[in-house]
Amino acid sequence: MDYEERIEKAVALFNSGFNCSQSVVAAFADMYGFTEEQALRMSASFGAGMGRMRETCGAVCGMFLLAGLECGQTDPKDAASKSFNYKVVQELAAKFKEQNGSIRCADLLGQLKEKKTTHVPEARTAEYYAKRPCPRMVECAARIWVEKLKELRGE
Repeated sequence: MDYEERIEKAVALFNSGFNCSQSVVAAFADMYGFTEEQALRMSASFGAGMGRMRETCGAVCGMFLLAGLECGQTDPKDAASKSFNYKVVQELAAKFKEQNGSIRCADLLGQLKEKKTTHVPEARTAEYYAKRPCPRMVECAARIWVEKLKELRGE
């Protein structure tokens, strides 16, 4: 699967009912030896701004999870790897914020900000998709990740 197909897969996953984080992570999971089910489970809690708390956008969290899989630190004494991973995460966040104005779910949703947070997700209806920027955020995050991945891998 080429990179453009992965971006399309991320959007398709979101449009099929998965959350924003799941959609971004699952589109790239096989590159890191994960099954789609494993990717969906490990990223499930990060949707809707982390557990529907409307904090850091789930699509952004998905990029961060992928950054950890690509260049995360595995030795507790390896400060250089830890620092490099944090640098990559900050670059991803800055690029997303530059393109969308924020990395915070509530800000990205704008007028949809809820006064009271609930754990119950809204039904995925045509109206739901029409009023939300989420498919666009998923595509943006997947595209930014592809750009960073090519850079990291020298492609």
